[in-house]
Amino acid sequence: MITLSNIQERIIEAIKQSGLTQSELAKKLGIKQQQISCYVLGKKMPALDTFANLCKVLELDPAYILCVE
Repeated sequence: MITLSNIQERIIEAIKQSGLTQSELAKKLGIKQQQISCYVLGKKMPALDTFANLCKVLELDPAYILCVE
C-alpha cells in the first residue's frame, strides 16, 4: 500500500541528492526557501503544480516519486 510517508521520503531523498541548496531549488521553482525546508522536514507536501515542476527541475519520474512504478 502506498502511503503519504513513502511519497514524502522519496521527495526528501530526491531533494537531498539533487546537489542544489534549498535556496537554489526554491529559486528554480519560483517558491520560497521555507517551503523547500518544509518538504525536507516532512512537514508539508508540495502543491500539484509545484510537484510537477519539482519533478521537471530534478529530472525525476513522477511515477517513481508517487510509488507507482
